[in-house]
This record gives sequence, structure tokens and C-alpha cells, in this order.
Amino acid sequence: MLISKKTFEKIKEFEGCKLQAYQDAAGVWTIGYGHTYNVRQGDRISQQYADEILLEDIENVERQLIALHDPEVGRWTKAQLDAVVSFAFNVGIQRWRTSTLRRYIMQGKPQGVICAEWMRWVYAGGKKQAGLVRRRQWESEHFFNEACEWNRNYE
Repeated sequence: MLISKKTFEKIKEFEGCKLQAYQDAAGVWTIGYGHTYNVRQGDRISQQYADEILLEDIENVERQLIALHDPEVGRWTKAQLDAVVSFAFNVGIQRWRTSTLRRYIMQGKPQGVICAEWMRWVYAGGKKQAGLVRRRQWESEHFFNEACEWNRNYE
């Protein structure tokens, strides 16, 4: 896992954990901490398995992010990587890949422009979600926080 342990815990907090399958705000069957692959109505898992699949899902997002071969990724701070992994985990790597947010970050647009674009990603099922507002604020602030302790300790 490339992201910090603190960000791993932050993703758990943002996602919440449900051990029984449910439909998220967009109507997608979900279980554990936002896991959607091959989930069906009526599925149940243990807490241990929820933690295991979250780790696998995050590592999968990290691998796919690196596979995009964006030159900027290699220059990111740990906090920047953490913020983007949190975002891509939540919206999906394909949506990240084609997003204006990614394009703006790779083009080095000003902080205000990037943060405004980040905050456009707060809707699910056509409705603004308070939880997504909090998550996007954390991600965008974290991305630009050069003094963040997570940049230094990588934990």
C-alpha cells in the first residue's frame, strides 16, 4: 500500500462500513467500505473480510493510477498521492482518468482552479451529498498542504 496508514483510516471513515449489501446513493450494490465489484443483493461479509477487500481495492487503485504514466505522479508528495487515491477510490479510476480535475492537476493549473474543480464532485444520484462535500474538502486541502505532517512521516 502506497498511501499512508492515516489516509487508509480516513478512507474507512469517509466510506463507512456495512457488512450487508446495500444500494448506495447512485443505486449501485455496495458492501464493506465502498466495495462494488460483483456485489449482489443479500450478500454479507465479516469485518475482517471488509478490511481485506478495502486494502485490495486501494492497492488496485494505486496500481491503476501508476499505470496511467502521468509524469506528475512521480513528483507528488505523499499527501498529494493520498488525496488522489482517496478521490479515485471513491469515483472510480475511469472517471478519474477522464476527469477535468486530473487534466487540471497534470497541467499545473492554479490551486483555486483545481480546488473549485474538486468541489464539483459532490453529487451522487443527482443530489449534493454532505459526506462528499466533507471528503472533497479534505482531499483538496490535503493535496495542497505542503506542510502536512503526512508528507514527512509516510505513516
